[in-house]
Amino acid sequence: MQRFLGGRAVGLFVALAAVAAITFLYSKIAHVNQTTVALTLLLAILAVSAVWGMVVSAFMSVVAVFAFNYFFLPPVGTLTIIDPQNWIALLAFLLTAILGSQLSARIRKEADEAHHRQHEVERLYKLSRVLLGEGNVIQLMNAIPNYIVENFEAGAAELFLPQKTKFYRSGFGAAHLDEERMKTAFLRDEMSLDLNSSLYFVPIRLGMRPIGSLGISGSQLSRQTLEAISSLVAIAIERARAVEQLGQAEAERQGERLKSALLDSITHDFRTPLTSIKAGVTSLLVQDNPLSPHNREVLQIVDEECDRLNHLVEEASEMARLEAGEVTLRTEALSVADIIQSAVEELSKVLGRRVVEKRIPGNLPKVLGDFSRTREVLVKLIDNAHQYSPKEQSIVISAERTGDAVMISVADRGKGIDDFEQAMIFEKFYRGKDQRYLVRGSGMGLPIAKAIVGAQRGTISVTSQLGHGSVFSFTLPKAD
Repeated sequence: MQRFLGGRAVGLFVALAAVAAITFLYSKIAHVNQTTVALTLLLAILAVSAVWGMVVSAFMSVVAVFAFNYFFLPPVGTLTIIDPQNWIALLAFLLTAILGSQLSARIRKEADEAHHRQHEVERLYKLSRVLLGEGNVIQLMNAIPNYIVENFEAGAAELFLPQKTKFYRSGFGAAHLDEERMKTAFLRDEMSLDLNSSLYFVPIRLGMRPIGSLGISGSQLSRQTLEAISSLVAIAIERARAVEQLGQAEAERQGERLKSALLDSITHDFRTPLTSIKAGVTSLLVQDNPLSPHNREVLQIVDEECDRLNHLVEEASEMARLEAGEVTLRTEALSVADIIQSAVEELSKVLGRRVVEKRIPGNLPKVLGDFSRTREVLVKLIDNAHQYSPKEQSIVISAERTGDAVMISVADRGKGIDDFEQAMIFEKFYRGKDQRYLVRGSGMGLPIAKAIVGAQRGTISVTSQLGHGSVFSFTLPKAD
């Protein structure tokens, strides 16, 4: 305000001085006609209006009219006007001066606004380059208030993120920003502006969804600029999160590749000694020399454990090949009934007298998949149901069409799986906490089934209720 008043006072002084100088020049030194005097005064008024605005130029116009009348219109030296044409000329001069001043002031104002907008665009561009160059989310959150303070010459800036209920601050007045108003701006998704105090609270939106809020003080900013800052901050935060998630996904992928390579290497190294142990035990069991009952029992235990270890190594090797994409699938149109019948026949000795119910609609379409691999999935699910449910209870195998796919399900009446374990049961080597010591297994059957189904563009899932059993289901795309 002081600079504004000081500038206007200077303008008024310059206006009076300009009128006095022109009047002295043309009345005492260079004697010219009235038209030249009027045009010179008009040019001076336009120049003053371009610098100090409409108020000063209007004042100068009135002073110029009196000076022009007193010193140049007859009778000179008086404010009296005898000729009516001079009244018209004087009025035309006044109107021209005021209108010209108004146009000049408007042009000056528009030029100032254009310059201000250009300056804001340049600052926004600089801010966008800085924000989009930051890839770490934590560093970005701490840097955003600093960037705003530096680029927009603000006294303080503060960022609020509701997910962490945390405030990130910068500037000397950051401690004075009202945190409750920051939260209100986020909750109401409304901008709060206090132009007198240069205090702004702006929600940060990602699309139509608010993800935080900004508080800025000590700088004159337009609503459009505040909205642009909010959008840039939202885009920068989302970009940094996406980059971080991409890095995590790549790290997980590389970790899986490393685990697969390590698993494949270990299984390869296990095969040779296991083969030798198996061959040695088998030769001892079939030799002609009679063995004592104790020695034969020990050798039979070793033989069984060798088979178990060989099975574990084979499953680990298969899992490694599946995850590395080294398994070739022969995709063709398959009959669901044939797959189920083949899987049940393969497990006939294991199932014994257990009742297996098959519920297959007659109009069920064929599916796209590899016959042997799909049968392997079904064998693992049926064997899993057989091991984890009472032998007197039946196993139900059903199939139904769901959209563009066919779902095959295996239901048992075991103890069931709680919600926590349902989310982990398809992880490698994971086995139920209540069953891991009661039923022998490697914890690789379900992960292998999931990998095979995924390779055939299908999905696998489980639904279970404690005390009522479980239903394992997988889908395969329908053949055209």
